[in-house]
Amino acid sequence: MPLALALQYTLQYNVFVTNERDGRWEAQLRKGCLELVILAVLWHKRLYGLEILRSLDELSGLQLAEGTLYPILLRLKQEGLLESSWVEADAGHPRKYYWLTPVGRERTRKMIASWNEFSQAISDLLAPIKEKSR
Repeated sequence: MPLALALQYTLQYNVFVTNERDGRWEAQLRKGCLELVILAVLWHKRLYGLEILRSLDELSGLQLAEGTLYPILLRLKQEGLLESSWVEADAGHPRKYYWLTPVGRERTRKMIASWNEFSQAISDLLAPIKEKSR
């Protein structure tokens, strides 16, 4: 294999591996926040599944698949954090709406407090690095 081709292959492989690792890290970061963001979008009103997905995308740029959302909603409901009800739609099929229970509201408040404390600690840790990067 010519040297130039070998270098090109190595560079492409390294970029691919780096991107894959970065992508996995970001995916794990998002995964750890899913319950909180789902509870947060349900804070002000009842929403059905597709509205939850749209709200997450519009408000945070977080795009979830339905296959990711519904198992989380089921688990949150089993934990007593959510309630749900089927509602007939004016047009089309019935929709299952979800909303926070009082226990869900309390859990959301606690999760927000934990998030704020954690994110501030991480920001404080990263601040000197960010300053040196300028």
